Amino acid sequence: MEGYKAEFIEFMVESNVLKFGSFTLKSGRKSPFFMNAGAYTTGSQLMRLGEFYAKAIYDNYGADFDVLFGPAYKGIPLCVAACIAFSKLYGKEIRYCSNRKEIKDHGDTGILLGTKLKDHERVVIIEDVTTSGKSIEETFPILKTQANVKIVGLMVSLNRMEVGLSGKMGALDEIRQTYGFPANAIVSMAEVTEYLYNRPCQGSIIIDDTIKAAIDEYYKEYGVK
Repeated sequence: MEGYKAEFIEFMVESNVLKFGSFTLKSGRKSPFFMNAGAYTTGSQLMRLGEFYAKAIYDNYGADFDVLFGPAYKGIPLCVAACIAFSKLYGKEIRYCSNRKEIKDHGDTGILLGTKLKDHERVVIIEDVTTSGKSIEETFPILKTQANVKIVGLMVSLNRMEVGLSGKMGALDEIRQTYGFPANAIVSMAEVTEYLYNRPCQGSIIIDDTIKAAIDEYYKEYGVK
């Protein structure tokens, strides 16, 4: 496992972003773990988060792209933080772009926030987590109606490793097949589980035998076969 992945796992726990217990997801699934990127609230947290995203984007897609797109609302601070980090770590200016939930009809008009998209530009999409892939179903048409851009790929922080909308394959694999661009994560839930199982983190055991058993049961029903 790359060093920044282990650091990111500990960072999620330290920031109280990754929790274990019993949670009802937006999809209706009952999950033994939950990730809430909205819990990154401080300047130092956002600075570190942007650097983790920038490293993962660079490792998977290099620096040959023009725009980082973060879907509203959680994707907005993510793409801003990652753009700042990308400039700092790799010396390349990447422009940021997000969508608005409502189209603005005065001042800076339109549905986009940040840079305007141009034909043939290369775009990386950034999100917090993908459970079923439904968010891309909403994001992809927004991008394509604004300009004839090329989607280089999607980067999320955590691959939950669950089946997508079809129920036949993982959400990230389904995105690759449906939309024709790669989808990757800073870390997968398998990497998180392997790293945290019976290992002290922030002074305690985060995934003990009981939680590990609950995670295994969850993946029997919703995990990628």
